[in-house]
Amino acid sequence: MSPRTNDGEREQPGRPDAGRPAPQARRPEPATGRPASEPETRHATSGDDAPGTGATGSATEAEAEARDAAGPAEAHTSDEPAQSAESTTEARPSDEPARPAEPETGARESDEPARPAEPVAEGGDERVAAVRRVGAAGRRWRAVHLGACAAMLAVALTAGAVALGAVHEQRGLPVAAAAAVSPGLLAGGDLDASITALQTHLRTQPRDFGGWATLGLAYVEQARTKGDPSRYPQAEQALKRSLALRADNDQALAGRAALAAARHDFAGALSFADRTLKQNPYNERALSSRIDALVELGRYADADAAARTADQRRPGVPVFTRYAYVHELRGDVTTARRVLERALAASSSPGDIAYVAAQLGQLAWNQGDYATALTHYARALAADENYLPALEGRARAQAASGRQAEAVKGLELIVARYPLPGPLVELGELYEARGGTGDAAKAADQYALVDAWTAIARANGVNADLDTALAAADHGDRATALRAARDDWSRRHTVHTADALAWALHVNGKDAEALPYARQATATGYRNASFLYHLGVIEKATGHPQDARTHLSAALKLNPGFSVLGAREARTALKSLEATK
Repeated sequence: MSPRTNDGEREQPGRPDAGRPAPQARRPEPATGRPASEPETRHATSGDDAPGTGATGSATEAEAEARDAAGPAEAHTSDEPAQSAESTTEARPSDEPARPAEPETGARESDEPARPAEPVAEGGDERVAAVRRVGAAGRRWRAVHLGACAAMLAVALTAGAVALGAVHEQRGLPVAAAAAVSPGLLAGGDLDASITALQTHLRTQPRDFGGWATLGLAYVEQARTKGDPSRYPQAEQALKRSLALRADNDQALAGRAALAAARHDFAGALSFADRTLKQNPYNERALSSRIDALVELGRYADADAAARTADQRRPGVPVFTRYAYVHELRGDVTTARRVLERALAASSSPGDIAYVAAQLGQLAWNQGDYATALTHYARALAADENYLPALEGRARAQAASGRQAEAVKGLELIVARYPLPGPLVELGELYEARGGTGDAAKAADQYALVDAWTAIARANGVNADLDTALAAADHGDRATALRAARDDWSRRHTVHTADALAWALHVNGKDAEALPYARQATATGYRNASFLYHLGVIEKATGHPQDARTHLSAALKLNPGFSVLGAREARTALKSLEATK
């Protein structure tokens, strides 16, 4: 699915970073939701792993703007517990993304969530409060179907946590307090409660630029953790307000980088990260966002250099995980694993442990080592039983291991909470593969919800071209897939966009044009079975049978369960090639 893109340090109340700050507890950066830990004395590159204040506007105007940007306090309350305000999407290409993006997620800790979350059993056997049903069976006109799915998606985005209990994914340190806000007021770590407190504070202190910056970051995090892109316009308004009050404050500039990355505007994210680093070269949030932006623009050599610079200035879990991903994209799985293991050893909070263990699980799954992947996901879930990337990864590993009933149950729980493109497509494909009564309609509903999500995302300034291309090529309108893939390629040249464009061209019958892109997707050495499968199928279609056999065999050897439908097609194509030798 989409790449991982998907963090920052805890801000001192009322004080932006200045010079090289003293070591502080860290937490995830908004750029991709990667978490942080206590500062480390060792670097990712060390040892064997070497690879001016000005208030503007009248008080009345400021208060009016405060009301507009902050919004009604009650509008953002929820039954979900704490999410850190300083992380965001597309971590690994959700990997996704991840990576994605996406971007595509970071972990936090919270000692006491607003209300207890209903646990999700490791085997997926415990009861849940409810599992949302999506779509209605039967044929509908596409516009009606999409409208109904969009409505259900909106319900899921705002009320999913009520149905399934509170979620304490990404739990951690409370939202950084503004100058006039008591840190104790936010000590519960509940993101929604923290937003409410900030809104209340800003109605009485509308010139607090630090408070506006923190509120903007909190909205970005709320959008990411709940899969609700409608928060992005509010985040933009709050961050702009902060910069209007103090144009040079690096907290708000770093927030703009995080917001741009969350909307998949990676050129904008890079620009804001660079502006932030001119103000404060040690702003960890901006250092991390800069790496993410370079990765998502396909500038891998520059991303590697940026990771090394960040490692020298602010070593720790946020930089270690990014450093590992840069190496994984270039085929150096050994270094990626070693650095992630170091990051896990450096992690002390449940949030950091959940995040890094889930990344190790994803790395193992990519190499077809499902037992190790499940072990890492179990460790992540022991730290945070509702950490969604680990729940999704576990379901994927279960499906690849032949435990499809458990995988379906786990993914149904995930999409009921957060109907995001990656798990929606995965669940739809599992329904298709199962082939029971009503499964075809269930699968169609999942794919329609992807369309609904992307429509909502676009309406709120998110570039969803990669998500659209990946989903539509196999499960939607093929012409739409190609248009989206071409648009994304026009902005950035990554291995993921090359693969998406190659596959979109293939399903539209343009295999000769697709072949160079499919080869480019695998040129860095990135070990991804889906990319190898796509390349092999395109080589078969263009009259390169020997190359096709090589790459289809390599895909199935690397990760034989990379996709329940794709792996089946790869075996079929390979069998036909062997028959014609």
